[in-house]
Amino acid sequence: MNELMLGNKAIARGLYEAGCRFVSSYPGTPSTEITEEVSVFPEVYAEWAPNEKVACEAAVGASIGGARSFCAMKHVGLNVAADPLFTAAYTGVNGGLVICVADDQGMHSSQNEQDSRHYAASAKLPMLEPSDSAECLAFTKEAFDLSEAFDTPVMLRTCTRVAHSQSIVEPGERQERPLKEYVKNPQKYVMMPANAIGRHVVVEERMKALSELAETTPLNRVEPGDGKIGFVTAGICYQYVRECFPHASVLKLGMIHPLPVKLIADFAATVETLYVVEELDPVIETHCLANGIRVDGGKNLFGLLGELSQGRVANAMGLPLPASADFGELTPARPPVLCPGCPHRGLFYMLNKLKLTVTGDIGCYTLGALAPLSAIDTTICMGASISTLHGFNTVRGGESARSTVAVIGDSTFMHSGITSLIDITYNKGISTVLILDNSITGMTGHQQNPTTGLTLKNQPTPQVSIEAVCKAAGVDRIQVVDPNDLTALETVLKEELAAPEPSVVITRRPCALLKSVKAMPALVIPEDDCKGCRACMKIGCSAIHFENGKAGIDETLCVGCELCIQMCVFGAIRFRGVTA
Repeated sequence: MNELMLGNKAIARGLYEAGCRFVSSYPGTPSTEITEEVSVFPEVYAEWAPNEKVACEAAVGASIGGARSFCAMKHVGLNVAADPLFTAAYTGVNGGLVICVADDQGMHSSQNEQDSRHYAASAKLPMLEPSDSAECLAFTKEAFDLSEAFDTPVMLRTCTRVAHSQSIVEPGERQERPLKEYVKNPQKYVMMPANAIGRHVVVEERMKALSELAETTPLNRVEPGDGKIGFVTAGICYQYVRECFPHASVLKLGMIHPLPVKLIADFAATVETLYVVEELDPVIETHCLANGIRVDGGKNLFGLLGELSQGRVANAMGLPLPASADFGELTPARPPVLCPGCPHRGLFYMLNKLKLTVTGDIGCYTLGALAPLSAIDTTICMGASISTLHGFNTVRGGESARSTVAVIGDSTFMHSGITSLIDITYNKGISTVLILDNSITGMTGHQQNPTTGLTLKNQPTPQVSIEAVCKAAGVDRIQVVDPNDLTALETVLKEELAAPEPSVVITRRPCALLKSVKAMPALVIPEDDCKGCRACMKIGCSAIHFENGKAGIDETLCVGCELCIQMCVFGAIRFRGVTA
């Protein structure tokens, strides 16, 4: 029976049907749901790894062990996994190995725009790109077959719009794949220079064979039209082109590395004008031009920035756009904010109050950079807060260490913060690191991590102690504080900033959205008691508003965390029924 599925769920279904046995990933939007969805199948072992490099290496190991294996990540996660990725191209596989990367055109939840097609070309790996949920399922299964047929990892590229859009899928049955025999073969799997030289020859021969396949594979198909206009496109851009130009000729590329030459040239000869529609970099367009294939329109029309849409494609091609409705007023801006009751809010208020320089990291707490908290100075990548702090303090000297801190979440600390902390202690640095422990991986939707004591499948597991890890890394000064206790928090921060040695402050309070966290009754501000001083507005809580010179609380949003009570020197904020 047909089913409406998210692209990510369809990939998970494809893993199940393809007989995949092993999945290891690190959560990263827009790829997260793949691993969550596949974890419901008892036939598939699925785990959250501490980071993408570890996840990729585990999947490589499972493949060598004879199982069909899979690893998923977002585009910046592929940077982390690049080391094993490039060498896995040399070793090849035993059981099929598929590595999915989800690009985030438009940066809906990312710190940069990055075109992962370059990784396929640089690592010399085949890459497939589906354009809807049905292809997500089908291409996942095809990727495993290609992996085993050509002895190579295969990359599967999606994007936010494919990963998080729904379309019709026809589920099938699982095809069990027994473990392949493991045969000891150092020449294939031990990549010391002498062996790697020989394997590079294999890689180049494989790419020639894959290039020949690209010319004939049904993954690349021609959809003939009226012959006036032709489009070469792939992925979600195919959907935009088809909606805007239903009668045009289209060459839809499902295998986007290696790209065909003759197939594109033959297609170009059948149309009067040829356009290449792709998001981000001109990968297909450059391939065409390098092989002498004319392109009448490409990046000069569609640009290098952001994601495309039906409207952007139509506008670039000079098609009339439907008239838009004018409601006579501007829609108010709705920037992202920390949730009411967020345990990070009190910390960022205090960091701002103390006028500290703050090197930030990737997580919900990145929102601490926004007004009115305005507490974060830098955010680079996962784990970079601690390394950046060390470099900053090293060049600026002792005074800097007394006014600069790093902030990093519990999951991000496990991901790539530990080695950065070791960098500080090993090189005799003096820095204060704040680890924001909210008991979950919050930004990507409440996934477990090594500090929570539960696996992906919510099975109890040893809980990594942040304190013990920091102690083992060489930090002697470690304090734990509730970030909603502003008085204690201020005292601890001042103590550690004054210390002549490395220190760690763990701000520990669970995420307000966890099911185990019970909200308190909403707070109220009696209008007659409010003095209009606006002190409560400094914490940037979306449950508090200011109107007609008075503060008020939205009782549908407030979770009674009591942080605002500490802001009001007049005692105007309280629980309903409590008198001043």
